[in-house]
Amino acid sequence: MTDRIQFRAYDSRDADAVWRLHEWAMRATGNDPSDIPGTSDLKNIETRYFDTGGAFLVGVVPAVDDELPETFDGGLAAMGGFLPNEVGHADERTVPGAAELHRMRVAPSRQRRGYGRSLLHKLEQQVVEQGYEVLLATTSQSQPAAVAFYRDEGYQEVDQSTQGEYELVHFEKRL
Repeated sequence: MTDRIQFRAYDSRDADAVWRLHEWAMRATGNDPSDIPGTSDLKNIETRYFDTGGAFLVGVVPAVDDELPETFDGGLAAMGGFLPNEVGHADERTVPGAAELHRMRVAPSRQRRGYGRSLLHKLEQQVVEQGYEVLLATTSQSQPAAVAFYRDEGYQEVDQSTQGEYELVHFEKRL
């Protein structure tokens, strides 16, 4: 089902589309996008992800429709990245030698098509290629589909915490 989506590295021309997908996806979960902690990374992807040894992928579909944020080469249907844990959010847990997922999003109109799983598998492959053995993921209890997604993909819940009004669930997976 994912044959129409193509994943590639983020390009600076994707900046507006990435921010719009973030806002859309967060609103669809009932969360206020302006209230999500730490989202400044989406305004600085090259510096925050690429310059620190991480990666950020975008999933583009060829036919742009009115709903999907438009990139230079299609409609943005999915996105996500990873960082080495030591350069991740200082207020989250630290696992030496691990990588952590960030900003996993699938356009609400394109969910349940396997795009998120394909994106996750591509990121996991890159994480392994860079020599990491453990991948961390954190999501909010207010996003039950994300919680179920990580469990379904073999991530183990290892902790819970609170950040502001968000009840967070922390996962990890040995790759």
